[in-house]
Amino acid sequence: MARPRRKACVALFLFTLFVFGTMMGLRTLKPDDGFSDLAPGSELLPMIAAGKMDRRSVSRDATASPDQARPAGSDTKAVLSNSGPEGMIFYDVHIFYYTWYGTPNMDGKYSHWDHILVPHWDPKIASSYPRGRHMPPQDIGSSFYPELNPYSSRDPDVLESHMEQIGASAAGVLVLSWYPPGLADDNGEPVEDLVPDVLDAAYRHNLKVAFHIQPYIGRNDQSVHDNIKYIIDRYGDHGAFYTFISSTGKSLPLFYIYDTYLTPPESWSEFLTPTGTHSVRGSSYDAVFIALIVEERHKHDILAGGFDGMYTYFASNGFSFGSSHQNWKAIKAFCDANDLLFIPSVGPGYVDTSIRPWNNHNMRNRVNGRYYETALQAALNARPEVVTITSFNEWHEGTQIERATPKKTVTRVYLDYQPHGPDHYLELTRRWVEQFNKEKEQWLV
Repeated sequence: MARPRRKACVALFLFTLFVFGTMMGLRTLKPDDGFSDLAPGSELLPMIAAGKMDRRSVSRDATASPDQARPAGSDTKAVLSNSGPEGMIFYDVHIFYYTWYGTPNMDGKYSHWDHILVPHWDPKIASSYPRGRHMPPQDIGSSFYPELNPYSSRDPDVLESHMEQIGASAAGVLVLSWYPPGLADDNGEPVEDLVPDVLDAAYRHNLKVAFHIQPYIGRNDQSVHDNIKYIIDRYGDHGAFYTFISSTGKSLPLFYIYDTYLTPPESWSEFLTPTGTHSVRGSSYDAVFIALIVEERHKHDILAGGFDGMYTYFASNGFSFGSSHQNWKAIKAFCDANDLLFIPSVGPGYVDTSIRPWNNHNMRNRVNGRYYETALQAALNARPEVVTITSFNEWHEGTQIERATPKKTVTRVYLDYQPHGPDHYLELTRRWVEQFNKEKEQWLV
């Protein structure tokens, strides 16, 4: 009996040593600059007592044939989740999505993967950094490399893969970056004609699409009014078009408007308040309008402009007042006091030095997913009705949760998700989305 007992003791000792070594290794994993003290690990928020009834997200009727758009005028119904091949998806979680990528095979040339190196605004600082543009496919405008390789947003197979990945993450609404017909960002080509394909692909996967109206030359309150009419007239009856229950109980489209601070609040109020000269309030073009909060003073401008809520977008904690996790509870309190939605934006990390080589100070290390979990925990602490994720595929700024792959070329070594697999951030998202909805059941009756 002595020998088996001795073997058991040795095995127990080795197991104890392994556990101790693992714990000590985890203790050495320290967050980078900008990593908050809210590291959640595997811990979850305590269950919160039931609170007041508030607005909830809704979807269009998802029971129609995927080949058909939703008929005009049919009723909407409240849907908090939906069944798909990957399980449940949730329409209270929105994820920013970009269709500005192009390749020679599909588009005649590379678009965005060949992004320029943006010079610093200070010529003295700019002179210390390289200029030029990236040369795909080996050298792309990203610190990570997509598993799908540099792709075209027009590729039907890419669209299908993207919708499958978003569904796997449990996020129910993709927020489509949008420019009016014929317009584009400084580094891309017009892609408004791709919207029907995105809507159709989203519909096949029971996803919804909201619109993220970007800044463009000449954008003002009147042009945005025209944009809203165009989008609703053209896409409002599509089965994937997203609507939201407003504070008045109406089912309305929801629009995110980026860089709203570029237009003064008194101009926005002409469009967004009932007494404005070209108000949409109470009309067939009424909607829920969400403005970007960057500086603290913007919350007052957003209120004065007649917006229905505010979002933070940036994935770099500490970069701005709005994107700083420590400010979210205070912003939420301001929004609650003024009947506004607060929609925090969470991201897995941030690194844009592939296109802004001078911007190292705003980099936020992913820490194998811990940075992302910290941001999600901070969002949950603020008890929002909706959370946005920055982003699915903004590769230039390293905020993507799309599948990435290890990649090494003659001139570059790309970052990756190792030691985890390419689905790591999709899986983290699903886990936290499910937790978010579980928490909401406690504070929303």
